[in-house]
Amino acid sequence: MTRELRQIWRTLASVAVFLLVAAAPAFAQEGEASPADSPVGWVFRWLNFALVFGGLGYAIWKWGAPYFRQHAEEISNNIAEGTRAREAADAQRREIQGKLAGLDDEIKRLREVGKRDAEAEAQRLRDMARAESEKIERAARAEIEAAERQGRLELKVLGAKLAVQLAEALLRRSLTPQGDEFLFNGFVAELKRSVN
Repeated sequence: MTRELRQIWRTLASVAVFLLVAAAPAFAQEGEASPADSPVGWVFRWLNFALVFGGLGYAIWKWGAPYFRQHAEEISNNIAEGTRAREAADAQRREIQGKLAGLDDEIKRLREVGKRDAEAEAQRLRDMARAESEKIERAARAEIEAAERQGRLELKVLGAKLAVQLAEALLRRSLTPQGDEFLFNGFVAELKRSVN
């Protein structure tokens, strides 16, 4: 409870005690003829009524008005805060609806970008594969050419070897002891000429 509510309850309790004290003489005279029915009694009744309700009115005005005013201000502040929260929520809702409205366009754009990227990646892979296959083909050609050169060299060597063997065989058949002597004499004659 707030301090103001406690004060209001204390005031009301004080008023109730005052009324009981004021009514005690009337309760004490129950057996006698009631002076309350006389004109003076009616005046005191109305005077008592005015005092009680005047005291209640004053207590309400004194302590109740600030309490109710504060309570009204709190309610007003809560309403204003609720209004601000509702306006913020409405703005957020409009923003989300705007984003949702643009979501289809964004999805289409992302799909197009994805499709372009996929096509570009596929083209890049095709180009890379083509370049790689060309590189492999060049390497294979180079190997074939190298093997061909190697084969030619080996054929030449083999041909030269066979030619030497054939020439040797032919020379052996064609050289006789007279041919050897003729070659030897020609060699010696050549040496003599070169010395002179």
